[in-house]
Amino acid sequence: MAAAIVNEHLPTPLTATSEQPPLFDGTTRLYIAYTCPFAQRVWIFRNYKGLHDKIKLFPIDLQNRPAWYKEKVYHENKVPSLEHNGKVIGESLDLIKYVDSNFEGPSLPYPNAPAKKEFAEELITYSDTFNKIVFASFKGDTVKEAAFDHLENALHKFNDGPFFLGHELSLVEIIYIPFVEKFQAFLSGVWNYDITAGRPKLTKWIEEVNKIDAYKPTKRDPKLTVEYYSAVFLAKH
Repeated sequence: MAAAIVNEHLPTPLTATSEQPPLFDGTTRLYIAYTCPFAQRVWIFRNYKGLHDKIKLFPIDLQNRPAWYKEKVYHENKVPSLEHNGKVIGESLDLIKYVDSNFEGPSLPYPNAPAKKEFAEELITYSDTFNKIVFASFKGDTVKEAAFDHLENALHKFNDGPFFLGHELSLVEIIYIPFVEKFQAFLSGVWNYDITAGRPKLTKWIEEVNKIDAYKPTKRDPKLTVEYYSAVFLAKH
C-alpha cells in the first residue's frame, strides 16, 4: 500500500547561476529534472514510499545546468542522482533499488507466480528498446507502431487487471509511466499521432496510472513537454 498523499511545493530548477547546495551536510538530495523521464522514475518511487521529508528534491535545468553539478556533485553530469551518506550515486533502476533498501516505507509488490515474475523481467529489459524505438521517431521518421503494439499485447497477457501484472501497481509501471506520458504528449502535439488509437488496453492503463497519487505530482504539462522535446529533437543545428 502506497504512503499517504503529500502536497509538496516543487522547487525552482537550479541553473548555471544558482549556488551549489552544501555537499554531504546530512540532507539527502535527489537531483532530478522535471523534463527527464529517467529521473521521474525515482521521483515517483520516492513519493510511493512517502519519503518527502527524508529525500529532498533538487531539480536541475538541463538546458542551462550549473557547472558545479558535474564538477562537485555527479561527474556523469546526468540526472537522476542521489546524495546520501557521504556518496552520490546514479542510474534510475539502481536508485530505486537503493532507496527501497535504505529507506523505510512500503515496497512495490513483486509477483510470486513464476510466469508473472518472468514477464516482469522481460518488460523491464524491453523498456530500453521501447524508449530507443520511440525516441528515434521523434524527428519525423515513421512512428514505430510495433513499440506501442508491444505494450498493448503485454497488457493482454494476463488480463486480470489494468496494470501489466494485474490489479496492483508494480515496478514495471514506474519504469514505463514517465516515457509513455512524454511520448504521448510529443507525438500527439507535434505529429498528431494518438498512441491510444486502436489500443484499448493501453488507453485503460494510462487512465489508471493517472489516478496514482505517487505519480500525479510528477506529471508534466503536455505543452511544456512538447516545447522541451521540440527544442531538443527538432531544433536546427
